[in-house]
Amino acid sequence: MATEKEREIRQQLTKTGQRLVEKNLVAGPGGNISVRDGRWVYLSPSGFALDEIKPEEWVKVDLVSGHYQGKWRPTCEISMHLGLYLARTDIRAIVHTHPAITTGLVSGGITLRPIFPDFVAILGHAIPVVDYVIPAGEAIRKAVVAALKRANVATLKNHGAVCLGSTLYEAFVRSWVLEESARMLLAALVAGKPRYLSAEEIEGIDHLEAEDYRKTLLKNR
Repeated sequence: MATEKEREIRQQLTKTGQRLVEKNLVAGPGGNISVRDGRWVYLSPSGFALDEIKPEEWVKVDLVSGHYQGKWRPTCEISMHLGLYLARTDIRAIVHTHPAITTGLVSGGITLRPIFPDFVAILGHAIPVVDYVIPAGEAIRKAVVAALKRANVATLKNHGAVCLGSTLYEAFVRSWVLEESARMLLAALVAGKPRYLSAEEIEGIDHLEAEDYRKTLLKNR
């Protein structure tokens, strides 16, 4: 019998899966998301489009053993999710997407850098880039965990992006802002030469009380 908290987590995952599809951050059965609650991780099932997963279909997995409950298999990238939770005890949610513009730019050799204030406030100063490895298994687990030891967002060449959060909403917003940043950068590249924020401008954003307030809201939704 699911507890009220578990039911709430499952409902949040279903809502977030729908949002990710609405924002064109995944297509078909691509991408996967999860939430950790103590020793349990709730993961998207393999082969499902994120906007068609019902609350009861999210797969409950033991964080340490990897054993799962129910009739559905978890995403094939389960090892990456469990590895991140074990390495980053401060995070509670993971959103892995296949954003077209972000993936296209990094696969073309373009590094995403701060181009507007929300980049700094929500994504950080720099975004690690992970070279292509075969999805699923230990190779992607090791590569992504290494990239996200001190960052909350990483891009994967020829694959997608991984965003972490202290809440599922925070991880979702990071995924959304990442793709919007890539969209802005692409527009700047088409129009001419992008103007990135300077170190002084980045420092100024870091000290804005308004940004501290917005970041607090993300962690409490």
